[in-house]
Amino acid sequence: MATDIRVSVFGRTDLGRTRDHNEDTFLVADLNAPQVLPSLTVAEHVIGPRGSLFMVADGMGGAAAGEIASSMAAQQIFDHLAQVWSHDPDNSPAQFALRMREAVEHANSEIHGYAAAHPEVRGMGTTLTAAGVHGGQLYLAQVGDSRAYLIRGGNAFQLTKDQSFTQRLIDAGELTEEEAETNARRNIILQALGPDPRVKVVLSIQQLNRGDVLVVCSDGLTGLVRKGEIAAVVADEDNLAQVCDTLISLANERGGPDNITVVAARFHGEGLPEPSSADAEPQHTVLRLPGSGSSDDALSPPPHPAPAIPPAGPVAAGLARANAAPAGSRAGVYGIALLVLAAVLWFLLR
Repeated sequence: MATDIRVSVFGRTDLGRTRDHNEDTFLVADLNAPQVLPSLTVAEHVIGPRGSLFMVADGMGGAAAGEIASSMAAQQIFDHLAQVWSHDPDNSPAQFALRMREAVEHANSEIHGYAAAHPEVRGMGTTLTAAGVHGGQLYLAQVGDSRAYLIRGGNAFQLTKDQSFTQRLIDAGELTEEEAETNARRNIILQALGPDPRVKVVLSIQQLNRGDVLVVCSDGLTGLVRKGEIAAVVADEDNLAQVCDTLISLANERGGPDNITVVAARFHGEGLPEPSSADAEPQHTVLRLPGSGSSDDALSPPPHPAPAIPPAGPVAAGLARANAAPAGSRAGVYGIALLVLAAVLWFLLR
């Protein structure tokens, strides 16, 4: 049909060079069917009235806990959308956004409840970047520091904001993005799915153009490969499987200290507008949904300049994600993050 929107998509996850198990998970689904799409080959389908879903989750907790958390997140979100959204009589964009947020909150509750019932995995959690496409719009649900990039016109634009300690310092003007890349606390995250009974989902929206490429990835990639390099690989490779393989290889060549996961999706079809100079740079917007308050208030920068980062200590060390500490030290991420933020507020108010 002349108004079709089509997507070609491929995802791959890799152990990396130093890990003995993989705590990352990805999932690609056609919500119109609804069904999870196979991951061994590049999949192509028409985006139907119920949309499509692309997710990356990066688990934490040591032993098998991180794997359980990330796998539960992806499966619970898909199952909830397949059972609730696919039968919702309201097929509007606003309802799709609400159902996405609802699905992420549901996954958080399930992970938290599972950990409470199984002491051996208590404290487990996972980041999540979930991308839903509905009617030519891209909706992103963000928890933690996995990322989504939009490659348009040969440039890569980061659509998500890391929910991390260093991002707060960047927002407060205490760190540059370049300084944050090598900062010892770059892996301290402020929230994850699972550790707390409630989670604040940051949801944003972006209009897609014909030819746009979405890359969703874990920090095993972004910690080693810059966004300009991601854009260059996408520009050089038409085959999305090769895009994922090349990006993963780049991270592994630079040490591969963490699991690496990449999902790449290319959008085309007459149902999308042609790219133009007026929208060369994405204009993504954070959504304020009913019942959410200000969806990113809890993660916004402090009202006063942040203090200089104190010397490394046991609290900060306990928050370090997997590529900065041995597996097993990531349990309790969210709770310890609150202690770090409390210390910051003490510095600000004394």
